[in-house]
Amino acid sequence: MSENTATPGRSLGRRRALMLAPLGLAVAGGAGFYAMLRGLGTGSYDPRGVPSALLGKPAPAFALPPLAESGLPALSNTDLADLPAPVLVNFWASWCVPCIVEHPQLMRLSRDGVAVFGVNYKDKAGDAAAFLTRHGNPFRRLGRDEPGRAAIDWGVYGVPETYLLDRKGIIRWRWPGPVTPEVLDQDLRPLLRRHA
Repeated sequence: MSENTATPGRSLGRRRALMLAPLGLAVAGGAGFYAMLRGLGTGSYDPRGVPSALLGKPAPAFALPPLAESGLPALSNTDLADLPAPVLVNFWASWCVPCIVEHPQLMRLSRDGVAVFGVNYKDKAGDAAAFLTRHGNPFRRLGRDEPGRAAIDWGVYGVPETYLLDRKGIIRWRWPGPVTPEVLDQDLRPLLRRHA
């Protein structure tokens, strides 16, 4: 007999361990799923809750050219310091369907006097201008981030994405996805009042 031959007892133990491994993975996955569902029920788990490294910090350094067709001034980080009131910075694009969903809320905020600054993300200038002509222009300043570099520096995962900056230019809130009427009334308006 060779030295590499396993004894029947050891071989049987390894087989059992290999057969139980998928069961162990399934139990661990089930426990994680149960914890997630329980967190959803209690409100302690937020599926959108991807943390931003910028919360509590000033905006990163950036300088974007204007969307010439809009007639609005360009946008840079120097525009986000020593503000008279909190501002929103909204990353959007004309090709973005959720941006259409959130646009009426941005228009409402603009009509209510909230400064909304826009960053047009990886878009064609003509398409972006046509979007604003069709849906209205809520922005006071609008920069073009055609290569997407500013979005990377801000930590944007996808458009639309909105940031609230306080009067000192500190990022206080981030919302990935469209600002819906519920998000506007339940989350954003109280924050705007708090940081006014």
